[in-house]
Amino acid sequence: MNINSLKTRVLLWFGGVVTIILLLFSISFEYFMNQSINNNIKAHLNNDAIEILTDFQESATPPPDYELYAKEMIVFKNKKLLYKSTTLDIQKIYQLIDNQTQFKIYEDSEDDDIISAVYILEQNGFTVVVYKTDIDNKIDNFEDILLFLDPILLSLLLFTTSKLIDKILAPIKRITKTAKNISVDNFTNTIKLPKKDDEIKELVDAFNMMVLRLKDGVENLDRFNNDVSHELKTPLTVIQGEVEITLRKLRDPKEYQQSLKIIGYEANQIQSIVENLLLLTRYTPQNIKDSFELSQIDSILLDVLDRFREPISSKNLSLKIINIENVSTFVNPRLIYSIFFNLIDNGVKYTPDNKNIFISLYEKNKQLYFEIKDEGIGIEKTDILKITDRFYRVDESRNKEIKGFGLGLSIVKNSVELHNGSLTINSEINIGTDVLVRIPFFTKTTCT
Repeated sequence: MNINSLKTRVLLWFGGVVTIILLLFSISFEYFMNQSINNNIKAHLNNDAIEILTDFQESATPPPDYELYAKEMIVFKNKKLLYKSTTLDIQKIYQLIDNQTQFKIYEDSEDDDIISAVYILEQNGFTVVVYKTDIDNKIDNFEDILLFLDPILLSLLLFTTSKLIDKILAPIKRITKTAKNISVDNFTNTIKLPKKDDEIKELVDAFNMMVLRLKDGVENLDRFNNDVSHELKTPLTVIQGEVEITLRKLRDPKEYQQSLKIIGYEANQIQSIVENLLLLTRYTPQNIKDSFELSQIDSILLDVLDRFREPISSKNLSLKIINIENVSTFVNPRLIYSIFFNLIDNGVKYTPDNKNIFISLYEKNKQLYFEIKDEGIGIEKTDILKITDRFYRVDESRNKEIKGFGLGLSIVKNSVELHNGSLTINSEINIGTDVLVRIPFFTKTTCT
């Protein structure tokens, strides 16, 4: 048995506690039993002494048949000896009287199982000393029984506890065995839930859920890596191709300038992808509130709208402000900016020329609402659940002239969820898309 194992430590701890309890019980039991037996002997001798005292008070001389009594005794009156059993030691009696000991237990023989007792009663000038010998020392019998039973009881308790611990640890051992078999390539193993609704079931359920989350996480990571590789591969390939072609021979300054423009554009694309990915990974539910600060939400929205003046004007779009209320709350201003920017960017990109875009920002029931409606190309119902996935883009044939990485709505969804909010998207093909963001208000207290 491994001495460092949980089972061994529990058994050692339990054995130590049970041993102390058994010792305390045995000592207490022996003490109270001893007191009970001594009190019974004392009461019995007291009754004998009262009976003897009564007899001597009624007669000046002892009854003639006193020698036949099954009692050993000495009787004094005013310290004058009236009667003494022939077997008693008068000197010992004097010592007891001098020590003013009323009741005492003796071991007069080498046999611990046999004891003697003496009781002294003083009343009306009489002193009655009663001896009782050959008393069965029951307390020694109890001590022998306890010395025999305690180790047996301790062994039984440890054995039973060991079996119970094995039963309790069985699911944990299964979890350990399953965990050892889990790897990046193997997330198929889960543990069958116990029937009893207890802590073990919660542990097994939590473990199974962890395995599923790890499986989803690895799948998302694989997909993410593939998508990133694919998205970065295109601009890197373009840059590499431009460099190789440009360096094959000497060219005119205009040709070099054109190549540098292409390289610069593709470099900006790579930078945008990297910045968006950092925005997706920089904040977590554990650290997001540390970045919250009191922000004027309507000012952030107006700043974003100001950046889209030229694209809106170039497409002759009509931006209709339904309502922008003066709203301030504790948020991460950078993420709120990214929410507004990506949603408005999508609205402008996917709305044909000469169409309308409607925007609202308002407070309701201590919650922030932002809504943007467009009259754009719309989204298929089958795509709505996927468009917030990273690098997911709808049918390229429908919007092949629109540049993008498929990260915008993923950033929006992540930013909204980090603020404990919700994102609702409704859309119809060739009619338009309606996006509603709801974010609860935070105070300085709830941010700490």
